[in-house]
Amino acid sequence: YVCDRAYSGNEILEMEEVVLKALDYNVTIASAHCFLVRYLKAAHADKRIVQSSCLLLDGTLTSYTLLHYLPSQLASAAILLARRAVGRNVWSPTLLHYTGYTEEEVIPVARALLVEKNSTPPDLR
Repeated sequence: YVCDRAYSGNEILEMEEVVLKALDYNVTIASAHCFLVRYLKAAHADKRIVQSSCLLLDGTLTSYTLLHYLPSQLASAAILLARRAVGRNVWSPTLLHYTGYTEEEVIPVARALLVEKNSTPPDLR
């Protein structure tokens, strides 16, 4: 269907193998966790911020209502909330540079994350 029978199934598989070898089989997706790790390193986050933001971000994995947000937005929101929880400035020029998001752009996502977290039954939090 894709190639309208211009190539055989075997030819397609052979080309897929060529592409994968050229990429050294390094095929991944940009998950929220990948963004989180990058942003935390850039912001020189301490242990409390790392643990809090990981906990918050992990809670988004089972949420259908948060699926319309980009992984980078969810990671940014988790960091913003974690920084606020430990009493740090919620956003910084460094985070703005690395995330590409302003504090004003992240706040609605953070609010949605909190709403979702608070709607989760207590035994699943």
